[in-house]
Amino acid sequence: MSRASNLRRRHILQAFAALPLVAALPARAAESLGFNELYGKVSVLGLSFSDKVKTLAGQRVTVNGFMAPPLKAEAQFFVLTEIPMALCPFCSSDADWPDNIIVVYLNERQTFGPPGEPISVTGALDMGSWTDPETGFVSRLRLRNASFQVG
Repeated sequence: MSRASNLRRRHILQAFAALPLVAALPARAAESLGFNELYGKVSVLGLSFSDKVKTLAGQRVTVNGFMAPPLKAEAQFFVLTEIPMALCPFCSSDADWPDNIIVVYLNERQTFGPPGEPISVTGALDMGSWTDPETGFVSRLRLRNASFQVG
């Protein structure tokens, strides 16, 4: 290596050494979202999403609620409800979509325990009418790549 290359290299290294160290930023905590914050005004067209939901779409959120009885003992999705339910609130279209349920898509298939216990679910908020091609389940709100904790 030539003397000019060594000097250039030394100057570059000194310049980097003079830069302030930036600590890694901690992961941003998921925003909390309540069932009472999902929808805005009711119009002749039905329910409209709240401004908070529109702002948080695509971001990780945490919602507390109850797991509705799943359609199968082992699945990769379930329905999160505001109150404990005895039956799965399966809807045929989003026109009659209740305002107190969210479909939760987990990272992997799981076996579920008995419903009725409070849970906390965190996942990426997805909004808008969507039909699951595998199940035909129609939803207006979803949490994708989600995980949950009992209690």
